[in-house]
Parts: sequence; C-alpha cells; structure tokens
Amino acid sequence: MEHQARKRFGQHFLHDPGVIQRMINAIHPCAGDTLVEIGPGLGAISRGLLERLGRLHVVELDRDVIPLLQRACAGLGDLQIHQQDALSFDLNDIIGPRPLRVVGNLPYNISTPLLFHLLEQIEQIADMHFLLQKEVVDRLTAPPGGNAYGRLSVMIQYHCQAMRLFDVAPGAFNPPPRVNSAVVRLIPHSQPLRVASNPQHLGRLVRDAFSQRRKTLRNALSLYCPPAMIEALEIDPQRRPETLSVDDFVRLSNACLDRQGSKPV
Repeated sequence: MEHQARKRFGQHFLHDPGVIQRMINAIHPCAGDTLVEIGPGLGAISRGLLERLGRLHVVELDRDVIPLLQRACAGLGDLQIHQQDALSFDLNDIIGPRPLRVVGNLPYNISTPLLFHLLEQIEQIADMHFLLQKEVVDRLTAPPGGNAYGRLSVMIQYHCQAMRLFDVAPGAFNPPPRVNSAVVRLIPHSQPLRVASNPQHLGRLVRDAFSQRRKTLRNALSLYCPPAMIEALEIDPQRRPETLSVDDFVRLSNACLDRQGSKPV
C-alpha cells in the first residue's frame, strides 16, 4: 500500500539510497547509543539505524504511517514507537542510557519551533543530526552580519556547535520539496564560552532584539537596558542586532540582570 504524503504534516519522504547511507554514516551509530528519530515516516533512515543498533526510539505523529513503518522495519530490531507530536514530546519519556542522540528528516513546517523545543531539553542530548531546509541550516550556521543571522542562529550557537555536513537536492524526496535541503550536525557545548546567568532571560532578550530587525539596539532593547549600559560594554547602541556576536548578547543579558539585581525582565 502506497502512502500519500500529507501536506499538513510537512511530509517529504527521503528515498535516495545514497543520501540515506550518507546520513547514516554521518550519524555513525555505535553500540550502546540511545537514538531517538523524529519523524521517521516510512522508515528510510530507521532501517539503517536499526540494522546497526538493534533498537531505536521513533516519534511519529501520523497514525496512518505507523503500520507501514512497522512493516518496513520488521525483523531489523526493537522499534519503540512514540505516537506523539514532537513539539510536545518530553525526552524524559525515553528510558535508557543518557544522554540521547537525536536524529531526523524534520518536517519543514515545524523545524524552527521544534529546534527551540529541543534546546529546552539540551541537557538530555549528546548530539543531533537533522535533514532540514537549506535556508534553516544557513541560519543555524550563519556568522554575525548577514541576513541569515538571527534569533535561531544566536540561540543554537549559544547551546551548540553547528556544522553543515552536505546538501541534498529535491529529487532525493518523494514528493520533491520546492527547496533544497541540507544535513546539519549540532553538538551541545560542554559549557558555553560565556555562560548566561539566566538562559531564559537571554532567550527573551534575543527574541525581542530580532523582533524588528531594522531597529537599533537603543530601540530594540529599550525595555532591558539604557544606551549608557550598552556603551559600557563597548557596544555601540546604534548597531543593529544582526551585527552582534553570541558573546555580545550573553554579555548584554548578564549586564541587564546585574543591573536589576538578577531579577529577570
């Protein structure tokens, strides 16, 4: 039985054997790993992971896909299926050695909120390998100063080392998406180069800084800190947020909290 990809689930099933093998090699599953695959679909990546590990956790929302996934993976190992929305899935529900390795061909329509959801559970994660829209990978790995650099760039790079591995053409999927894709590796830092006093405060400050990209820091962060405080950090308040490094944002967040007596805004 052929399954028709559903637009509301953002389904684009990977079918190119070369790309599948290349992605599995990049993940490099090893004995003892606890892997969690998000959005396994019809099992293109799942089969190769099961063959190497013998056990795999998958998070799949589409009930209709699950019988086909089970059939595709039959006899390859222990497939633990969590029929849930990945946007609300708690990694603590996975019983096994920690930390976890998270992989997947992520649905394009939820990739950004899903990445933020995973950042909230970053202490549970050893690494992540995702097949994403190329534009999203550009944002994950972007340096300061360009159009691709924004909130997602800052927050991912604060928590992780982000490495673009290889690009994937639309023809590798069924149905083909209208955009190019890329595989990215995200490895959580053992400790950030500069630690945020309150990561939640940092997240809010970065969110508000990029809410209107044309605003200067003086205007974008007016609720957080006065221009004099920004200047005290040797940052020009007339600069735009996309010109600041991750370290600059952490210094701003920590200074705001120090000024407020460590009480979040």
